[in-house]
Amino acid sequence: MPELPDLTILADAFGAALIDRTIDAASAVDPLVLRATPAELAAIVGDRLLQVRRRGKFLILETDRTTIWAAPMLTGRFGMVAPGVARPKGSVVLRFGHRVGPGPIETAAWVRGAEWLPAPEASIELRYLDPTRMGKLYLVPADNPREVPGTTPAELGPDADDPALTLDEFRARIRRHPGELKSLLRNQAFVAGIGNAYSDEILWAARLNPFRRRSSLAGEEVDALYAAIRETLTWSIAILRARVAPTFEKQVRDHLRVHLRGGLPCMRCGAAISQVGGREATSYCRACQR
Repeated sequence: MPELPDLTILADAFGAALIDRTIDAASAVDPLVLRATPAELAAIVGDRLLQVRRRGKFLILETDRTTIWAAPMLTGRFGMVAPGVARPKGSVVLRFGHRVGPGPIETAAWVRGAEWLPAPEASIELRYLDPTRMGKLYLVPADNPREVPGTTPAELGPDADDPALTLDEFRARIRRHPGELKSLLRNQAFVAGIGNAYSDEILWAARLNPFRRRSSLAGEEVDALYAAIRETLTWSIAILRARVAPTFEKQVRDHLRVHLRGGLPCMRCGAAISQVGGREATSYCRACQR
């Protein structure tokens, strides 16, 4: 499942490649993943892309007439390729033409001058792939605004890497949210952007057992959890910047230190990593996560 680090990289890369290009064609090969009428999909042809950003576990593309909210869920992925390239085949495909403006004024430093960036005169396709159809793309026309599921203030808290989420604010928010720590981190109403994989990583970094109750945490453990969130996300984003492009549809997870490493030695203490659950497994070290 794409989480905050994955989607941060995609927002940077797709923004640098696609902003100020016009959508020349839009198709839904698998309309089950698209939450829009055929007329609304057809209407985005001719729109110019103004911004690409991330909010929680959503990738958001804003044109001059429509906002596209992409919720990839467990199996959704994105690919960016030249038109006609067989890999990867998409459920929803947006074809962008040549750049009609100067491009993004503020471009993330890591993408500047990248070899994979398309030339201003080139066409490029953004493809959304989802073999299980779990994810969804929501089109919200400016002249017909509507709520996207999971994005109301009650459902979507501050992004986990938001500078406005200070330690004091984090302490106040965590007091309002009960439950086990892993479930708490995955609760998008608490903080947004963390899923199954990075909740394991954060709790390992904080030396906290995923099944502990929030109410059992001492003050210094709350502070350690906050620090682990920031450290883990920053560390992973830096790795993904170097390893993800240009095959954006491939999700990089092999740098993680505990997630899905059941039976292997803990990188910190050497004890065997425990793993429970199936597809959405929880991985942790019983010896050094208390």
